[in-house]
Amino acid sequence: MGFLDTLLGRTKPVKPDLDQLFGLPSAALTLQAATNFRPTGLGSVCFRRAEGRAFDDVESDITTLLAAGNGPKVEARDDSYGYTWLVSHHEPDDTAGLVTDLHAVNSSLQDTGFGPQLLCSLVSFTDDKDRRLALVYLYKRGSFYPFAPLAGEQRDSALELKIKALLADDLRVEQDLSRWFPVWGAPGL
Repeated sequence: MGFLDTLLGRTKPVKPDLDQLFGLPSAALTLQAATNFRPTGLGSVCFRRAEGRAFDDVESDITTLLAAGNGPKVEARDDSYGYTWLVSHHEPDDTAGLVTDLHAVNSSLQDTGFGPQLLCSLVSFTDDKDRRLALVYLYKRGSFYPFAPLAGEQRDSALELKIKALLADDLRVEQDLSRWFPVWGAPGL
């Protein structure tokens, strides 16, 4: 970054740190102990599909790798915004395995030059009252935020702020609340 960039208010983008995803198992334990939210075993990676055979081959390789042997169920779903969600299904108590899968998907896309196509990853949780919660990793920001959807495309902002404070020691939580985008209808949530 040069002097002119600083003068014009341009900032250097945060480099994605995919190893941050490995903080999710401890965050899941914190959530379960403090709020009764427990993992559902579902997680997903959201990306914009690129045109061409190279991307199709990478996506096929990722799906084959994750589903190999007795691996978890993996499926691709498209949303109404034109994004593709690769959803991984694990046992609810296997957060570490789920995170490993999400890391593998993100790393594979990044390492083959498709990192700019990545949007976010999420891991979902639920509680005894059937409330839903997702911890969303923003690829381009290298940070997490909680998303607590309610019926009718409403959010439980108070719960989101409570989770933010609760997980400050477990995860790099996004401090800019304007970056806490809703992920309505995200598969697995």
